[in-house]
Amino acid sequence: MPDKCEAFKKIFETNWTFIKGFEGCNHVELLQDENNSSIFFTYSLWLSEEHLNKYRDSELFSKVWGATKVLFNDKPQAWTVKEICFD
Repeated sequence: MPDKCEAFKKIFETNWTFIKGFEGCNHVELLQDENNSSIFFTYSLWLSEEHLNKYRDSELFSKVWGATKVLFNDKPQAWTVKEICFD
């Protein structure tokens, strides 16, 4: 399992600049659970859902997803959320 984690981190590190540079991406980062080092989260901010969907339909996403999904121990989860502001 540690080999899979290192492989996942390397794939993300290699592609981080390309993902961040994708049209409409304002921010992207990789987070790791403090109590279970085999659990990762990616957090990204997009200008719009349309921009996110263009990324999801891109060759870049296909390449990154194809390389990472084989490393997962469980079914991945994804959420699209919105910020709730109180100002």
